[in-house]
Amino acid sequence: MHQILFATSELQPLAGTGGLGEVCRALPLALSRLKCDVRIAVPGYRQVLNAARAWTVRCEFGVQGVRRRARILEGRLEDSAVVVYVVDIPELFDRGGGLYQADDGLEWPDNINRFAAFSRAVVRLALGQQGLGWQPRVLHCHDWQTGLACMLLRGEPRRPATVFTVHNMAYAGTGDRARFDAIGLPPQLFTPDALEFYGNFSLLKGGLASADLITTVSPSYAREIQTPELGFGLDGLLRHRHAALVGVMNGVDYELWDPHSDRHITRHYNLRTLARKRDNKSALQHALGLRVIPDALLFGVVSRLAHQKGIDLLLAAIPGMLEEPVQFALLADGDPALHRALVLAAQANPGQVAFVSGFNEALAHQIVASADALVMPSRYEPCGLAQLYALRYGTVPVVRNTGGLGDSVRDATPETLAAGTATGIVFHDATVAALTGGLRRALALFGDKGAWVRLQRSGMKADFSWKSSAQTYLELYRRASP
Repeated sequence: MHQILFATSELQPLAGTGGLGEVCRALPLALSRLKCDVRIAVPGYRQVLNAARAWTVRCEFGVQGVRRRARILEGRLEDSAVVVYVVDIPELFDRGGGLYQADDGLEWPDNINRFAAFSRAVVRLALGQQGLGWQPRVLHCHDWQTGLACMLLRGEPRRPATVFTVHNMAYAGTGDRARFDAIGLPPQLFTPDALEFYGNFSLLKGGLASADLITTVSPSYAREIQTPELGFGLDGLLRHRHAALVGVMNGVDYELWDPHSDRHITRHYNLRTLARKRDNKSALQHALGLRVIPDALLFGVVSRLAHQKGIDLLLAAIPGMLEEPVQFALLADGDPALHRALVLAAQANPGQVAFVSGFNEALAHQIVASADALVMPSRYEPCGLAQLYALRYGTVPVVRNTGGLGDSVRDATPETLAAGTATGIVFHDATVAALTGGLRRALALFGDKGAWVRLQRSGMKADFSWKSSAQTYLELYRRASP
């Protein structure tokens, strides 16, 4: 049996902001079903400490740069066999606001200190130094918040194998030399083959430079981050380490995302009862103040408001599309300027454009289940999960060909439609014209009900469950720790 320790800054349903927390819940559960002994280390955020869990104090220890002693609390992930280790450092994590930001939306100024301390605690767990009677054979770290753990373990003789997953290269965990010294990192790590990064330091680079294996969340993203355009200054290092770099497509937890049993939607349906989907559409139209028109093509959007996601392109495309029988239902939060623009678009087009700010899990499920098509015009997308949910729900994805979007959606061409292999609409350029072309292609296909239903059914038959991805990771763990 493989003993695997996950180290992550997010873990759903305890604490998360997006896909990272969902992956770090679903993948350990899938690995557990493959008879692995999986445990997860997560920071002791206030949300975690206040969760309805029976946390047991297992040990206390000192952490460099932290005044009070840290504690390890232990519990279980939901009702599974997966153990959760909460790294309880109150001065760093038991605070209001978000995981990385204060209530005012600004990042915590001590984020580097927080996750350096978390990584140091993870190192002790990985080396079996806390008297828990357990040591992993593999440490699986995720994103910059845990990159330092891989680096600190690099020279340890009894260390586990290390796997480092990059979910988004845009976030590097950088600081200057003064911060490096302040958190007490060894001077020999401020070098080009370790943490030094253009005169500063990067905790993301630490993971990329030192892990035995590097993974990303889709095969295409593994190729894209080796280019200057999407390598964010680390493409040279990734090209150097290309033999250790593997892209593994994220999966979907079909227990949570299944139109046949989804507790958030108005009417359950499946491949055989697809016609019931229209009841969810009319319910959503009514709830959001859109005109209840069954034959209007309803485009859904569930997204962060960030440059990466291309919502500015969609905002520019919407006015021209509103001349057609289409509607837009958007759930998003983030950039204030994009937020204001979406508010104005909804106010200017009542009954045809609806915008809800923030993240609402129930509404996210309702949009995915109710929309005819889901739009993802991302400039880059490491994996994307919303398009995978959409496929399962017979909601046709309209996506840009980048990262995991291109890996998971098969474009509806005359050939793929005839072969029954098309699952969505794929456009190529990050431009308003290309996006508009994709939306109009969707509208034309929607007018052919037979072709549209075949497209929906092909998507619903696609299998992006975690079972296959977990098996791939199990093989990678064996490769990292022969």
